[in-house]
Amino acid sequence: MKVIDIRPDANGMINWPTLSAERKAVVTIGVFDGMHKGHREVIRRTVDLAHRHGAFSVVIMFDPRPSVVHANPDLYDDFGDVNSKLPDDPDALTSVRQRLRVMSQLDVDHVVIVRYSLAFAAKSYRFFLGQLVGKLGMRALVLGSDAALGARCAGDIKAIRELSQATGVFELIEVEDLGPDDVRVPDPIVREVPQEPGDPKDPSEGMNKAEYRAWSKSMPNKKVRAWSSTNVRWMLATGRVKEAREILDQPHRVEGTVVHGDERGREIGFPTVNLGEKIEGYVPVDGVYAGWVVDLDADNKNDVRPSKNAVPDVSVLRRDELHLGVHSPWRWPAAISIGTKPTFNKDGEEDAERTVEAYGLFDDWKDLYGHRVCIEFASFLRPQQAFDSVDALKDMLKANVEQVREITDAEAEV
Repeated sequence: MKVIDIRPDANGMINWPTLSAERKAVVTIGVFDGMHKGHREVIRRTVDLAHRHGAFSVVIMFDPRPSVVHANPDLYDDFGDVNSKLPDDPDALTSVRQRLRVMSQLDVDHVVIVRYSLAFAAKSYRFFLGQLVGKLGMRALVLGSDAALGARCAGDIKAIRELSQATGVFELIEVEDLGPDDVRVPDPIVREVPQEPGDPKDPSEGMNKAEYRAWSKSMPNKKVRAWSSTNVRWMLATGRVKEAREILDQPHRVEGTVVHGDERGREIGFPTVNLGEKIEGYVPVDGVYAGWVVDLDADNKNDVRPSKNAVPDVSVLRRDELHLGVHSPWRWPAAISIGTKPTFNKDGEEDAERTVEAYGLFDDWKDLYGHRVCIEFASFLRPQQAFDSVDALKDMLKANVEQVREITDAEAEV
């Protein structure tokens, strides 16, 4: 897979690469945040059509997320660059690197990352698609059912189908990627900590139609497709990591570099792997979870880590895939904690640091400081709580470790 990083100029124009003077391209377009089942189905269809027609499969991926750029127009310049005062996108489910991994697994030939800007967004869908036909040699365009391209999102499926039929220069393939049903989610999404131990349930589960209507009217909400990044985001914001996995087709993951923490865990016999402030991937709601910790930098003999803000090359993606495999020797069960350590923060300071840390069930303690690690979520165990004593906390952590072993052992047998 070849990755091409493109930045529009100040007028929103793109110098598209010439992939081949002879082979055509089958193209799909989107943000692909989360790389959920709907995204995967669209990309699989793109790859399959390309193979059948002897063409290149091409994914055009936007970064940053267009919704973030349009919501913060004063913080983005004409080139899609982020002002240094703008924080990282905390609502992004996945980083570019995480999305590229899945695309590599799906056997995509080319990924073109377009650095989304307001000037680029102002181009009409007709102009945009004309560029893809003329520059990339697009012979077919694969889109999900609710895709919308170009200025003011005027290029919906109906408009693009009419353009395809009128010009005859490319074929439109529509993929039903919505999932089983539409669902309603709160708008805006607010993190809600489950109050009981165990995997939380969808609050609407078991409701009849009348009850569901009453529930949906009780809060500001919007209707979204079941297979959508918004629905997954709501699940993670309410601790439903197990449900999210069903849509994502893999455990939800966050990644970052291991830093030194306050060593509270080490003091009580549960040393943890602590992620720094810059975390890639959507951080679920506070609580204790069962899952895994993966060392992505283990056995890094060739030092193939990408430099900061660089698009990772294929060698990095392949190493990631090797380390993330279910039978990887660099993947260990873990009890994961997200929160402000209430036992040690009994005064409940509002500015207490929110941390993401994992107690890995290693045979021997691993020195992972400075390593890039991935944390995978399997199940929600319990909400964070303040204990009367350190001994009471230790007893609970021991019980949580046994739960982790039971959950991860069961998954390993599947």
